[in-house]
Amino acid sequence: MQRITITVDDNLLALVDALKEARGYTSRSEAFRVIVRESRSREQASEEDQSGIATLTYVYDHATRDLARRVTQAHHDRHDLAVASMRIHLDHKSCLESSVLRGGAQDLKAFADGLTSQRSVRYAHLHTIPVTVERVHHKHGSDSMHHDHLHV
Repeated sequence: MQRITITVDDNLLALVDALKEARGYTSRSEAFRVIVRESRSREQASEEDQSGIATLTYVYDHATRDLARRVTQAHHDRHDLAVASMRIHLDHKSCLESSVLRGGAQDLKAFADGLTSQRSVRYAHLHTIPVTVERVHHKHGSDSMHHDHLHV
């Protein structure tokens, strides 16, 4: 095992200590190891090109020149991924937006990265859930049709 030294501000260290206490880790080192492992696990899931559903949540400053239009346009440009969005006005400048997405893991990550890397977009998080898509033909009520079933 290697020993490293890192520098973090007091607020970040307080968050690490709170995580350590909440999850019962024996040391800050264990907390950092888990954080790195979880981060890598999320990256690996998004590297595989499997289907998924996801939520993309972020806060942005709607007063930033043209940003609200670019956010909306990004959803229109990838209407094949965007299922639904909800926008909440937090204060005079900030909006929280949460979008439900559906598609290939790499497409979901690319969409999220493109949107959340824009200036004045903050606190972005993509939560992806892998699914298997099954195309079936059966009845719901009086209609018989092909449609997709998602299996988590």
